[in-house]
Amino acid sequence: MQLQTLLEDINSILWGPIMLILLVGTGVLFTIRLRGLQVRKFGMAFKQTFGGMFKKSQADEDGMSSFQALATAIAAQVGTGNLAGVATAIALGGPGAIFWMWVSGFFGMATIFAEAVLAQLHTEKRDGEITGGPAYYIKNGLGSKGLATFFAISIIIALGLWGICPIKLHRRSCLRGF
Repeated sequence: MQLQTLLEDINSILWGPIMLILLVGTGVLFTIRLRGLQVRKFGMAFKQTFGGMFKKSQADEDGMSSFQALATAIAAQVGTGNLAGVATAIALGGPGAIFWMWVSGFFGMATIFAEAVLAQLHTEKRDGEITGGPAYYIKNGLGSKGLATFFAISIIIALGLWGICPIKLHRRSCLRGF
């Protein structure tokens, strides 16, 4: 019971104003540093993504067309949590919540761009396979194997254990099962 209370206290601190400021603030910082990449390169991104969509072209030598890569990336990032989150935000916050979702989404584009670039820059090749992701760019980019290990363990716990009980009302009964 104490572990649950501790986790709920940490959760309420992290997922409050502090996290909002950090996430949107990081997006604002990247938007400034990248000189408004979301607006500046919108035409090029649209053309790259949808320009050849109606052409009967084969996938490149790596096996994916640009549209297939986009569909895969969207499928990996958009889940039921995003859909339920929007409905919950509108129900609890009203129509003004949509505006703030647009604002955070706009600045989030710069953040996801920076993450994608870092992931491409700091990949490793093992046994002919390319591996990468946040743990790799923390380890290779920041030079901190300890922080990368902490991130990897934290994400396993977050998605593997805590993610099992996504609805706060049912976490108590769910955590008793562990």
